[in-house]
Amino acid sequence: MVDHNAYCLWQDLLTQATGQRFVVQQVQPLGGGCINQAAKLLGRDGRVFFVKSNNADQARVLAAEARALQALQQASGLRVPEVVAWGSDEDQACLLLEALDLQPLKAAGQFGELLAEQHATQSEAFGWHEDNWIGETPQPNRWRSGWVDFWREERLGYQMKRAASHKAPAALLTDLEKLQDVLPAFFSTYQPVPSLVHGDLWSGNWAADEQGRPVVFDPAVYYGDREVDLAMTELFGGPGEAFYAAYKSVWPLDAGYPLRKQLYNLYHLLNHFNMFGGGYDRQAHQTVRRLLAEVA
Repeated sequence: MVDHNAYCLWQDLLTQATGQRFVVQQVQPLGGGCINQAAKLLGRDGRVFFVKSNNADQARVLAAEARALQALQQASGLRVPEVVAWGSDEDQACLLLEALDLQPLKAAGQFGELLAEQHATQSEAFGWHEDNWIGETPQPNRWRSGWVDFWREERLGYQMKRAASHKAPAALLTDLEKLQDVLPAFFSTYQPVPSLVHGDLWSGNWAADEQGRPVVFDPAVYYGDREVDLAMTELFGGPGEAFYAAYKSVWPLDAGYPLRKQLYNLYHLLNHFNMFGGGYDRQAHQTVRRLLAEVA
């Protein structure tokens, strides 16, 4: 049952943002989220919005997500849910978005083309103007002029420290330190440019809208090597060969991508170990060993 104060917060934020009084008539809880609560809000006037909510201490997380969605929306033709409002009170924080009737993605080729267009939005350095989160994990985004430094310190290094605090096997931590030392070897003939990346582009974070247009959501954006997005699409089931062919037709990939994608997905494997434990430490260690063998 939704708390009365939540109704009041949602109604006040929507009324202020739209300039039209909004009164909640019905709340339809939605499944699928393991971090936040999600629901559709049906108003007395027929308008419908999507709300993502959590405890008040998560206000910064949801605010960062709102700004990330806005950045993606401005960057390309890839559709993202329009941000309507966000805010908090003493008890809860929320993010209010347009409500989309999401469908399974079929236009994989269009998805690839539009992602390449998004990646054409670039910066002079690697990072983001604020730290954000990937899942429940903080994601530091300090600006770095070099990609190797960014990946070493802001991504792998940070996850290594968390893994150590979560009692990761000593052998894994030792090999991760070795990998950190040889990172430049993976970029001897390849110089990434700082592209706007979604940052968490696994199959649960894309779909299609009512017209079949590709939609992405739940981002962890920053300016990084565009290959990180492509790599993650392959980690838990990709959108199909038409997607990759279309992407490459717009912006071909460097020959070293098949190796570097393992380096990039290592970040997510470590993050999954830090969040869930299980066998992700073994999977991460296997990846580290394969990478070390390539530069031995």
